[in-house]
Amino acid sequence: MTVYPQFPDEQSGEGEFTRQADAFRDYVTSTGSSGYPAAAGRYHLYVSWACPWAHRTIIVRKLKRLEGIIGLTSVDPIRDERGWAFREGPGHSLDPVNGFHFLSEAYKATDPHYVGRITVPALWDRVTKRIVTNSDDDLMRIFNSEFNRFTESSIDLYPEGLRKEIDELNTFLYENVNDGVYRAGFATSQPAYERAVRRLFDALDILDARLAHQRYLFGSEFVESDWRLFVTLVRFDAVYHGHFKCNLRRIIDYPSLFGYLKDLYQTDGIAETVNFDHIKRHYYVTHDDINPTRIVPLGPDQDLSTPHGRARLG
Repeated sequence: MTVYPQFPDEQSGEGEFTRQADAFRDYVTSTGSSGYPAAAGRYHLYVSWACPWAHRTIIVRKLKRLEGIIGLTSVDPIRDERGWAFREGPGHSLDPVNGFHFLSEAYKATDPHYVGRITVPALWDRVTKRIVTNSDDDLMRIFNSEFNRFTESSIDLYPEGLRKEIDELNTFLYENVNDGVYRAGFATSQPAYERAVRRLFDALDILDARLAHQRYLFGSEFVESDWRLFVTLVRFDAVYHGHFKCNLRRIIDYPSLFGYLKDLYQTDGIAETVNFDHIKRHYYVTHDDINPTRIVPLGPDQDLSTPHGRARLG
């Protein structure tokens, strides 16, 4: 039997998924010192509601009240061999900025020689007509701080006094949880899969214990690490548990993590950033090497709007 990896160029000889690096890493600054000054209406964010990496940037844009400052267009959740596509449909649309049919056109416009995988999110600059960055890490920080003069939101997701600790936890979350589910789901050997799954659930056990006595990862206020974790947790029982075989436990089986997930989901504006239809159809239909029938499951039957009981933790 021949095993076909989901992304052949990102697969090791041992069957491990090794994610490609971000292609574009320019930066928008409040002063314009980078060559990309923060400005209302200049930048447009291309995303997928299905993608957790894009979801992070959607959330920060929402929390920082930048919807009127930075435009947003979502691609179709079904990705084929041509990549992410702009089509009319529920929750997604044609490209209103450039008239692109595929996101790959934005990549080629930025670098005609680009040969890597086309990913979301991507921040487009209307002035230079190129992608500034496709790094969700950078975009979370850019939206958090560089557009402050355009918003009344005082939220700071990367407070100076916690930056070292946030960076350390972000690395832990990425390696074991955020990318960990993909390392399990895209593994093409039993040892690679088992290593990823064991690391994933060891990390979830640690996080559940950490959240047993405090409302958020760093205490009484959420920071960017909470939203990095949230985008994986909210997809876990619906997709990663079954589709990626991360099935030792579900998030609903963790008393602290499940309450924490509901708490974040019920934060003002966040529920409207979660599109389970796009999430489930993207994974189960697009990853046909994993799910060749492309059948999208009806479940799970979960309600994230029920009381979470986390406020008492302060």
